[in-house]
Amino acid sequence: MPVSVTIDHVEKYFGSFHALQDVNIQIQPGELFFLLGPSGCGKTTLLRCIAGFHAPESGRILMGDEDITNLPPYKRDTGMMFQSYALWPHMTLEQNVAFGLEMRKVPRAEIRERVRVALDHVHLADRAKSRPNQLSGGQQQRVALARALVIDPKCLLLDEPLSNLDAKLRLEMRQEIRRICKQQELTAIYVTHDQKEALSIADRLAVMKSGVVQQVGSPAEVYRNPVNRFVAGFIGECNFLEGAVESRGDAGAKIKTPYGTFVTTRCADTLSPGTFVTLGIRPESVRFDTPPAEGANVLAGTAQETVYLGEVAQRVIRLSSSEKNVEPFQLKASELNPLVAGTPGETVRVWVAPDQVMVLQ
Repeated sequence: MPVSVTIDHVEKYFGSFHALQDVNIQIQPGELFFLLGPSGCGKTTLLRCIAGFHAPESGRILMGDEDITNLPPYKRDTGMMFQSYALWPHMTLEQNVAFGLEMRKVPRAEIRERVRVALDHVHLADRAKSRPNQLSGGQQQRVALARALVIDPKCLLLDEPLSNLDAKLRLEMRQEIRRICKQQELTAIYVTHDQKEALSIADRLAVMKSGVVQQVGSPAEVYRNPVNRFVAGFIGECNFLEGAVESRGDAGAKIKTPYGTFVTTRCADTLSPGTFVTLGIRPESVRFDTPPAEGANVLAGTAQETVYLGEVAQRVIRLSSSEKNVEPFQLKASELNPLVAGTPGETVRVWVAPDQVMVLQ
């Protein structure tokens, strides 16, 4: 049965460096949960505390109802998948996968069967006698996953497992990891700095900065309703405009900015007139068609350049009387139309619907 994981007021120091600051997260049984953030944010430190490689100065870590804070790693029933694969080069795949079971003194016949099943789950049963140097990077990654799974862990821990793979393999392995975790009904905690990785396969995620959890939620919740500017800028791309609340009513608020007035339906009731805020506008929310007649939510500027990204094109627009750029997406890159988005140097006007203007503090 899958197990819950509770991180309860965990604090961690390295000398005077405060690596984890009052971290509280509840991970549900069978959940694929991501720890996401920039380098040095504390995500790997937290994972290693869960694994037992680091001891927190205070707080508790529970697996189900069991307090595992002070248990050694080998008593925690966790499987760890490292960034570097950590495969023994002189052993075959089946020997690599069997290693953890042998350390646990599992009977030999049971080892053979569990290794066979684990390699079958990652589609490598036919390569059992091969050595790691005979495999591609993606295949080695699958072996590392089989080795973590074969001990039948209560919780699977993954530390940036796909960072050494090329883009195509990363995409394939994302879905493979999710498939196996769901098929095995595993609780999994996955560390990454790759936002697309997290958005594409996480059930929920925690965004961290400087040892502090900024927000926890589903990928859609965190992307659509970020709690602050850091989260909005880290999860996906975002254009930011500074402004102040001009007025507010039941239907939303008016925000005055140096680039014009913006009407938004996404303003907290607690914000009063005069409050300084940051507006967040996702690139895909910017419209290139004719702006509405009332004139709010319109950005005027000069077309700069177009960056072709395959499925979309990213436009760069220099706002009028400013050194500031906004970078909207044209969602149909196959239909690039300079008459709509403007040729370089041409004046253009774009706009944003009120329900797409995020108000951040």
